[in-house]
Amino acid sequence: MRIAIMGAGGVGGYFGAKLARAGQAVTMVARGAHLEAIRRDGLRIRSAVEGEFVARVDAVADLRGQAPADAIVLAVKGFDTEAAVEQLRPVVGPDTPVLSLQNGVSSAEVIDRQLGPGHAMGGAAYIFAFLESPGVIDHRLLGRIALGELDGRITPRAQVLRDALAGAGIPVELSTSMRRVLWEKYLLIGAQAGMTALTRCSIGVLREIPECWRMYRALVAELAGLGRAEGVDLAPDAVDQLMKAAAALAPEATSSMAHDLAAGRRLELESLHGYAVRLGERHGVATPANFAVYAALQPHVAGRRG
Repeated sequence: MRIAIMGAGGVGGYFGAKLARAGQAVTMVARGAHLEAIRRDGLRIRSAVEGEFVARVDAVADLRGQAPADAIVLAVKGFDTEAAVEQLRPVVGPDTPVLSLQNGVSSAEVIDRQLGPGHAMGGAAYIFAFLESPGVIDHRLLGRIALGELDGRITPRAQVLRDALAGAGIPVELSTSMRRVLWEKYLLIGAQAGMTALTRCSIGVLREIPECWRMYRALVAELAGLGRAEGVDLAPDAVDQLMKAAAALAPEATSSMAHDLAAGRRLELESLHGYAVRLGERHGVATPANFAVYAALQPHVAGRRG
């Protein structure tokens, strides 16, 4: 397959490297020193799970002049979604799926609004991986994907993409309930990102402090209420199930938002907690815990350069 990866950070870089190592034709969009390092030395994955390897990929600054892609993986931060989707136009064919592996639940509407209905494919990445330095991805935990059409159909394009990922050694599930899957991840990532960034602590610390664990659950519960207001078929015990999943995370687990905050980088606050606050206002659903995270992290949203 010809697969374009928009966003060569922890998520896009890790999965793109595995696809390339398995023989897929991967074109990866990167920039600056990261782009030059990939072109010069390949993309190095330092994995606590799989060891270290280097993948050779076709790294470019933009997609103009490239052949149409059989599939696109969108793995940029939420605040870059609109600009990144616009950059995809040169390689988008009539039936090219754009698999979003971003945090949150709002990217599909952006993809289909800008590229036309039917291009967005739902995806959820379960992974802790970060850009360590130019050309180097630090992979800490997990590394699986759930994907599927947002209308629940099993389509040939979804099956082909599933098979390509599986052939690269990536645990992958083809889901017929992708909206529910996306919201279940949103429940977890909203609480995990919010609390680890707000406290600057790992989840192991949060679980030991009753007040922190109570607020963690409050974030999950508010997001579940928003999902149900949006018509998502979440299980009656979704909050309990997500808290069990959080209780099973490795004690050292944090989040990409906490990592970005510590590094002084821009935060995905608007697409996670800001989106929740605005959705709550639209549906008349109270979101005090999400608003607290949203307000408290506003001074850091633009990063040090902001």
